[in-house]
Amino acid sequence: MPPAVARPQTALAHSTLLKMGVWIAGVIALATLVSYFHLVNSVRDEALAQLARYVEARVPREQALFVLAEDNHALLKASLEERIRAWGQEDPTAHFDSLYARMPDGAIRCRLEHFDGTKMPGGMVSAGFEPDADLLRRFLASYDVLAQHGPAMHVRFANTFISLPEGAVSVYWPEYPDWCRKVGSKLSVVQSKSKGTPSSKSNELWLSSQRDKNPERQTVWSSIYREKVSKNWMVSVSTPLDMEGRLVATIGHDVLLTELMARTVNDHLPDAYNIIFRDDGLLIAHPELMKDGSSNAPDVLTATGQPDPSISQEQRAHLRSTFEHVKGRQPGQVIVEDPEYGEYIAVTRLKGPGWYFATVLPQHAVTRPALRAARYVLFVGVLSLALELAIMYWVLNVQLSRPLLAFTRAADQVTAGDFTVSLDVSRKDELGRLAHAFQVMTEEVQRREEALRQANEGLEQRVEERTRELQALHQQLVGVARQAGMAEIATNVLHNVGNVLNSVFTSATLAREQLSGMKLEHVGRVGGLLEENQASLATFLSQDERGCVVAPFLVQLGQHLTESRQEILSLLDDLGRYTAHIGTIVKVQQNYASAPKLHEQVQLAELIEDALRINVAALGRSDIQVERHFAPLPPVTTDKHKVLMILVNLISNARYAVDSVPSGHRRMVLRIDAPAEGRLRISVRDNGVGIPQEMLTCIFQHGFTTREGGHGFGLHASALAAQELGGSLVAESEGPGLGATFILELPYPP
Repeated sequence: MPPAVARPQTALAHSTLLKMGVWIAGVIALATLVSYFHLVNSVRDEALAQLARYVEARVPREQALFVLAEDNHALLKASLEERIRAWGQEDPTAHFDSLYARMPDGAIRCRLEHFDGTKMPGGMVSAGFEPDADLLRRFLASYDVLAQHGPAMHVRFANTFISLPEGAVSVYWPEYPDWCRKVGSKLSVVQSKSKGTPSSKSNELWLSSQRDKNPERQTVWSSIYREKVSKNWMVSVSTPLDMEGRLVATIGHDVLLTELMARTVNDHLPDAYNIIFRDDGLLIAHPELMKDGSSNAPDVLTATGQPDPSISQEQRAHLRSTFEHVKGRQPGQVIVEDPEYGEYIAVTRLKGPGWYFATVLPQHAVTRPALRAARYVLFVGVLSLALELAIMYWVLNVQLSRPLLAFTRAADQVTAGDFTVSLDVSRKDELGRLAHAFQVMTEEVQRREEALRQANEGLEQRVEERTRELQALHQQLVGVARQAGMAEIATNVLHNVGNVLNSVFTSATLAREQLSGMKLEHVGRVGGLLEENQASLATFLSQDERGCVVAPFLVQLGQHLTESRQEILSLLDDLGRYTAHIGTIVKVQQNYASAPKLHEQVQLAELIEDALRINVAALGRSDIQVERHFAPLPPVTTDKHKVLMILVNLISNARYAVDSVPSGHRRMVLRIDAPAEGRLRISVRDNGVGIPQEMLTCIFQHGFTTREGGHGFGLHASALAAQELGGSLVAESEGPGLGATFILELPYPP
C-alpha cells in the first residue's frame, strides 16, 4: 500500500488570508507613505506661507515706533531750524538767565525756583565752557521746541533731547525730572577739546553726527543698552541738524524696547520663536539669551566682536548659522532653510534701525501634523484590513475551506488505496463540477490501478529474466576483457621476444661471417710446404724464397686468429645475454599467465617495473626517457594480474603517443602518490599528442581508438578492470599537443 500523503499544515483560507493581508498591508503602508509625503509637502507649503504672512504682518507693528521716531525727528528738525532762525540776532541773555544759572560745580543748570521737570524740559551746559550768544539762542530754541512737542511725544518715547556740539543738552524726561541737576558737570557726549574724541558710551551717536561719518545727515540708531537707573533695554536715535554748512544741534529720542522684546519673546507661532538682530550680528531680542544681568547685547559673530561668555559654543554656532543664512538670502526672499539645524527662517527688516526680525520654525513642527495624519490613515487602514480579513475568513471558510477539506480527505483515501469516496456533487459552481470530475477520475484510477498491477507482475518476471541475461553477458565481457588483457600482454611479450631474437640472429650471422673470414686453408698449405721440406727444413726456411716468408706469415696469421677469436667471443657473449633476456621476458609472462589469485600482496613499484620490462624493447627503440617518482608504500592487497594489464596498456599507449615528438625529447613520467583518504593514485604521463577535451570520456568506450591499427579495446578493458578492483581510471589533458595523464585510483585500506 502506498504511504499516505501528509496533510498540509496550513489551511487554504489561512494562507490566502495571510497573502491577501500582506498585499493589502503593503498597499496601506504605501498609501500611508504617499499620503505622508503629500501631506508633508502640503503642510510645509502651507506652514511656510503662513510663516511668511505672519512675519510680514508683524513688521508694521514692530517698526511703527521706529517709523514714528524718524517722523518726530523730521518735525523736530524743522521746528528747531525755524526757532533758531526766529531768534535771528536778538539778545537771548535775559531770557536765558531767567531759566538757567551757573551752579557751584561750574555747569549751567535750570533754576530751581522755576523748574518743574515733570512738565517742562530741563537742560545744562557743561562746566568750563563760556556760552556765546549763538549758543544761547540755539539752546533757548531747543528749550522752546521741547516744551512745545515733548509732552506729545512722551506718550510713545521715554524722552526727547536736543544736544549741541559745544557741550549743551536740553531734555524732556518727566520720569527723571531732576536729571539735569544730577548729571555730571561735563557731558560725556561732547567733544573733548583736548583730545578731540568723545569720552562716554554715547560715542556711537556723537560719531554719527559728524559729517565724515554721516555725510548724508540721516537718522542714526545706536546699539541697544540697558539704562542704569530703570534697568530697561533702550535704543537711542539721533538726527543731526546742519545750518549754513555746520552742525548746530542733534535731535534724539531714547526708545524703550521693553514692549518690543516682550512681544518678540512671548508673541510667536506655535513651536516657533522670534529673534531680532542687527546687520552686524548684534543680538537685539532672543527668548533665552537676553539675560537680566547683562548690560550689553550679545554679539553672535566671534569674528566682529568679543564673544559673550554667557553664550555657549553650541548656541553661538546656532545663532551664527541663522545669521549667515539670513545674510545670504536672495533679494526679496522671505523664507530660508537651515538644513544643518533643521529649521525654516522667515525674515524681514524693520524700517528705522534696519534690524532683522526673524521667526524660526523647526522642521519637525511642520512634519508633525503630517505624521499625525499619516498615523490616522494607517490606523484606519489597519482597522479596515482587520474587518476585511474577518469577512473574507468567514466567506473562505464556508465557501472554500470546508469543500476543499472534503477533497483533501478524499485524496488521502485514494492515496491509501481506498477508492470508495463520496463528495457533494449537488453544488452548481466550480467545486460541484470538480467533485463530479474527481469521482469519475477515482473510478478511472481504480480501473487503471488494477490493470497496472497485472502489468507489473508480468513486467517483474521479464525484468528478472533480463537481469539474468545481463549478468551472464557481464561475465562473458569480463572474460573477454581478461583474455584481451592477456592477449595484449602476450602480444607485447612476443613483440619484445621477437626484437631480442632479431638481435640473436644478427649476432649469429656476424659470428658465422667472422668464422668464414678466418682463412684457415692457408694454414694447411703452410703445413704442406713444411712437410715437403722436412728433410732440409732449416735450409728451406732460411734459403728458399717460399720458406723465408713462412715465419712472418705465421706471425700475422696468429694475430688474425687471435682477433677473430675475440670478436667471436664477444658475439657469443651477446648471444648469451640476449638469450637470458628472452628467458626473463618469458619468465615474467609465465608468472602472470598462471591462474591468478583474486587478491595478494603486491609491491606496486615492482609491478610497474615488470610492466616496463615487458615494453623495454619498444621503449628503447623509441628513445623514450622514463622518469620514476614512487612514494614509499608497503605491499598492497589487490589483483596483481589486472593491475599489470592496466599498466601495460597505459605504458603502451604512452609509447605510441610520443611518436610525433622529436627523438631526444620523448618523456614518460610514472608516479605513485602517497595514499590520501583511503585511496592511492598511480599516474602515467607523457608529452605526446594529447587528447581533445570532448574525447576525455569517450576514449574508454569499447571500439573507440584514434591510433591507426588500434583495436579500441585496451583502455575499455582497463577501465572495466579498474572498476572491478573498486577503483577508477580517468584521463586528463590540456588539449592537443600538450600531452596526457592517465590516473589509476585503487582502494587503500589504512
